[in-house]
Amino acid sequence: MSLSIAAHPDRLLPADPGTRSIARGLLERVQDLPIISPHGHVDAAVIEHDTPFPDPAALLVSPDHYVTRLIHASGVDQNLLRPQAGASGDPAAVPDSRTVWREFCKAWPLFEGTASGYWLRNQFHSVFGLQHEPSAADPDASYNAISAKLQEPGFRPRELFKDFNIEVLATTDDPLDTLASHKAIAQDPTFHGRVLPTFRPDAYLNIAHPTWSDNVDRLISAAGDGGTGYAGYITALENRRRYFIEHGAVSADHGVRTPRTLKLDAGDAAKMFDRARSGQATAQDREDFEAHMMYQMARMSVEDGLVMTIHPGSFRNHHESTFNTFGADSGHDIPFAIDYTEAIRPLLQDFGTAKDFHLVLFTMDETVFSRELAPLAGFYPSVYLGAPWWFLDAPDAMLRFRSAVTETAGFSRSSGFIDDTRAFCSIPARHDASRRIEASFLARLVAEHRVTEDRAHELIVDIVDGSPRKVFKL
Repeated sequence: MSLSIAAHPDRLLPADPGTRSIARGLLERVQDLPIISPHGHVDAAVIEHDTPFPDPAALLVSPDHYVTRLIHASGVDQNLLRPQAGASGDPAAVPDSRTVWREFCKAWPLFEGTASGYWLRNQFHSVFGLQHEPSAADPDASYNAISAKLQEPGFRPRELFKDFNIEVLATTDDPLDTLASHKAIAQDPTFHGRVLPTFRPDAYLNIAHPTWSDNVDRLISAAGDGGTGYAGYITALENRRRYFIEHGAVSADHGVRTPRTLKLDAGDAAKMFDRARSGQATAQDREDFEAHMMYQMARMSVEDGLVMTIHPGSFRNHHESTFNTFGADSGHDIPFAIDYTEAIRPLLQDFGTAKDFHLVLFTMDETVFSRELAPLAGFYPSVYLGAPWWFLDAPDAMLRFRSAVTETAGFSRSSGFIDDTRAFCSIPARHDASRRIEASFLARLVAEHRVTEDRAHELIVDIVDGSPRKVFKL
């Protein structure tokens, strides 16, 4: 089967001819604007060293939990999809790349209608130049074609960074990372673009994390200025945030279980911290301490200027056996319902109207789009609506997001698109999909005489380019 639908100029645009014509003009207005990616998971060292991409399966299948989870759901053992296979230590149990690719080709029809299928088909066509769909009948054809592309001298991260028209790419980084790769990239006169670190302290704030206590030891030792206990811990976090800012960071990202925030006085927080350090923390302590640290992170953002992003609502590592064998990010993080209005109120009481504080709220629970998030962003100057996130970063969900939030919060209160990807080659496909969806939504408003076409052209530029620059202080 041909990949021609991946090249169709009207993909994702409205079916109605008149509305589609309007959408085409809007898309043309932004199609060639640079990509601004203020949150993602590409390793900065890959850019620094211009590391060649691995084989097709290691690049496109094994590390992508969107892909492996659906194949696994069809009955395929994850041992055939991931290099972590053979937990017994037997190298012979680890699947070779072609074995993984064959399983992917057999499963390719399962991806029809999914966001992953759209992104992959777009990559196959526009990045790798495939002429035909992956096929279970001849998996070697697509494998060999992609492998040949990966061997080309120009098919390296730095060249693709330029070819993809990426202007800003933010990474996700441990608070104790040296950020050496970011420094090297920033000082390299041959590299044109910005690769920015992002402060991600989850494993240092969540006392239920298995390495929390060891992490805290290292944190206080490295950046506590000689302090100890809770006071040294807070000082160390503040110091490491400043270090990140000195190396170009513009945001701090928080992947919390819930958006709950809690203001404790220093004495109560210190007692809770000490209980956790001695292994005496209760389940309630664990919830309260993380909620308090979200309040503290907001307080620090008000002081140091880092944009604060929060993405709650994921039941991490839902299947214990899979986690024990393959670790985190192996496809079984499952969304659950959340409550923002009451949960975030303690933080917003003190910081919701603070000058220059930017708080970007994401969700995996789209029932809160119109009920909670849009009204919050429609009142608090600090609050911005994060783009549809993880399971919701799909065409129909993005349209539902726009429909749900715009009537209350308008267009000015959103963050711009967030690709949240580990898959470098998928970045242009994801941003292209977002631009097409924004064009489609605005075209409908124009066709219904709710927005003028001239104004829609201004709005789409702001959504794609202006909003991420403003919200993430770029």
